[in-house]
Amino acid sequence: MDKNLMVDVPTDMYIGGAWREASDGNRFDVYNPATETVIASVASGTVEDAKAAVDAADAAFADWAGRKPRERAEILRRAFDLIMADKDRLARLITLENGKALPDSQSEIAYAAEFFRWYAEEAVRNIGDVMRSPTTGARILVHHKPAGIGVLVTPWNYPAAMGTRKIGPALAAGCPVIIKPASETPLTMLALMPILEEAGVPKGVVNVLPSRRSGAVADAMLGDPRVRVVSFTGSTEVGRTLLQSAARNIVNPAMELGGNAPFIVRQDADIDAAVEGAILAKMRNLGEACTAANRFLIHDAVFDEFSEKLTAKMGAMKMGNGLEDGVVVGSLVNQSTLDKVVSLVDDATGKGAKVTTGGKAPDGPGFFYPPTVLTDVSDDADLLTEEIFGPVAALQRYSDDEDLVRRANDTEYGLVAYLFTRDVPKGLALAERLDFGMVGLNRGLVSDPAAPFGGMKQSGIGREGGHEGLMEFLETQYVSLEW
Repeated sequence: MDKNLMVDVPTDMYIGGAWREASDGNRFDVYNPATETVIASVASGTVEDAKAAVDAADAAFADWAGRKPRERAEILRRAFDLIMADKDRLARLITLENGKALPDSQSEIAYAAEFFRWYAEEAVRNIGDVMRSPTTGARILVHHKPAGIGVLVTPWNYPAAMGTRKIGPALAAGCPVIIKPASETPLTMLALMPILEEAGVPKGVVNVLPSRRSGAVADAMLGDPRVRVVSFTGSTEVGRTLLQSAARNIVNPAMELGGNAPFIVRQDADIDAAVEGAILAKMRNLGEACTAANRFLIHDAVFDEFSEKLTAKMGAMKMGNGLEDGVVVGSLVNQSTLDKVVSLVDDATGKGAKVTTGGKAPDGPGFFYPPTVLTDVSDDADLLTEEIFGPVAALQRYSDDEDLVRRANDTEYGLVAYLFTRDVPKGLALAERLDFGMVGLNRGLVSDPAAPFGGMKQSGIGREGGHEGLMEFLETQYVSLEW
């Protein structure tokens, strides 16, 4: 373990600008997935602590909402600068508690910081409208008010970015927040709090409530009428539960949920570009992402070339402790994630799939699984309908576009699809027929702070990023007036 790295990392709750123990004194351990060793003990918040966090946010709300947009913007911009100045330490911390390789963590920190820079710019663009009613002649004045306290529930796969993607627009809109980070990876979010303090975020505007009692503390906060927004990134199953809790007080939901992304390679695609895109879409974050390519639909005419080149690329990737030089494939986050990947691969091979590289977890400590390519995957393989959340590419053949569209859309999810073709007009026409909130056309990466991130069907409600992300934390008010 990098002992020096942990020296200044807080391990208590952060409520009202103060560090405090859980009300009952309980704590939980955080592990390094690469070594399976304990790296920290973190305060485990209670329902009483959740109520205290809401109280702190409420006390800070009026002042923060009343500040000039430029003032909020400048604080967010300072936060961006401070994170980038500390990017190396924060990236190593992500790798330590999450297991991902350091290059992935470095990319995440740059991505996470960018949300603060983007929403520093959006904070001054809360634009309304004035018009005259065509029938009554009255003036129609439309403006947007801060919605209220936001509860942000973030996942373990991007412990920095999934927090800043929510904190940025909330603060830009004038809303205080309470963050419930994943129990696997609470340290990164806690480490960001001194940075936000230094940037000028007032006490109580951002609160962090780590807890192993996630359901109870989330339910308590959503039951408080002062909470007006819940923003969640995670599984569809947990999202449904949070939506039920949010329904009691009609809390505005922003839900970024599961995915089952098809990766499509047409017969006219640039195969080398498609393989590079596949590495991004599949192996970014070790496949532990809702945006990860899950099903590869490759045209018969180019299947062999694509599978051979992808196998060579993935087979050459170095696996090991994510903090070691040259490693690009780190550890999965925990035993249950590893067990699921093993089970899905075993199921696929038992139904006839062929392993062209990888396919077996190594012996020894750590939750490691090698980059794996499967061909001849049968339609009834479980990994075609479940999120793999690991470094496994499942390849199937297709022969015509009508069959392609049907198979690509044959899922309850609709987050992202990837499509590679040299025929851009044809690609755009196909993209419009795909029931996904985002499409990467000749790109294996779609996430961008400036773009609206979100899905259709069971993949969620609302959008994060872009101007749309700001609107999730604003209420629209219409004033009818005469003058």
